Amino acid sequence: MKRLIIAALFGMMTLTAQEAKSQVKIGYISIESMVRLMPETAKIDSILEKYQNDSINPQYANLVALYQYKDSVMRDTLRTKEVVRKQIEQEVQGLIYQIQNWQTIAGQALEAKQNELLAPIYTKVYDAIRAVAKEKGYTHVFNKEALLVAPDADDLITAVAAKLKVQLPKPQGK
Repeated sequence: MKRLIIAALFGMMTLTAQEAKSQVKIGYISIESMVRLMPETAKIDSILEKYQNDSINPQYANLVALYQYKDSVMRDTLRTKEVVRKQIEQEVQGLIYQIQNWQTIAGQALEAKQNELLAPIYTKVYDAIRAVAKEKGYTHVFNKEALLVAPDADDLITAVAAKLKVQLPKPQGK
């Protein structure tokens, strides 16, 4: 009797596992490739260039001008109180640090602006991926770069591009 119950339980577990296995459908997409194909992405480079010219470069010029002013004030304060002189020296040191590290500061500002501009595009792509996955019955969708091997049939880029009304480039050599 015990063997019959164990065999029945084993059979039910096998059927349940096969049923669960048949319900899993996995797809993948290169999110970065899809974002690069979006028409809005092409405009971002010119926006970032304008941001750098209109915002970041003038900030640097102002920083250098402020340093030059504070430096000249510091040299002229030899006869002033030591407290004032120390405060100006500290300000000048801070300005020197900012000027020396300007590339990093400017890079971080540009990256933040780029992330701000790309956020709605990523949202649009993720929403399309979710919609396509739901329509086609995919339970899991991975980023293509995370996979070493995957069948071409499960690449969702064509379906997502169609959903977003984005033209995919023609494959080379065809």
